[in-house]
Amino acid sequence: MTGAVLLLTFVTLGRLGELWLAQRNTRALLAMGAMELAPGHYPAIVALHTAWLGALWIFGAEHAVDPRWLAVFLVLQAARIWVLGTLGARWTTRIIIVPGETLVSRGPFRYVNHPNYMVVIGEIAVLPLCLGLPWVALVFTLLNAAILTVRIRAENAGLKMALRHAEG
Repeated sequence: MTGAVLLLTFVTLGRLGELWLAQRNTRALLAMGAMELAPGHYPAIVALHTAWLGALWIFGAEHAVDPRWLAVFLVLQAARIWVLGTLGARWTTRIIIVPGETLVSRGPFRYVNHPNYMVVIGEIAVLPLCLGLPWVALVFTLLNAAILTVRIRAENAGLKMALRHAEG
């Protein structure tokens, strides 16, 4: 098995595990009275990430892994774990707002808004670079930017609404 196949297997299994965790957390949050906002763009996000991973398998499975880019990718994985650990049961792949809950302001959220999206932006660019696929990095970075523009606007609007609801 090549290094690229091992790396892609790690990422694929990680994404599948995250989808399971996100679905579990989403069900629990909705059962507590949370609401999902702007679900219309979610299928596009799933399609983008599926196509990105598919392109990496198709075009990169036989490539050598660049250790410098791999080191950057591993740093991004540590940041991903930090975000997931900080959000705990509130982490999901959808925009879920729990009325009356305060925003998370610890961990990476002390330093930046939307740290998970920063990690995803990095991963979408860096993993293809690990496999010598700069064109995959460019294409999917541009597509991701378009989808994240919609998503972050929707999430920010939802967070403002939740804060107004919590205040009064």
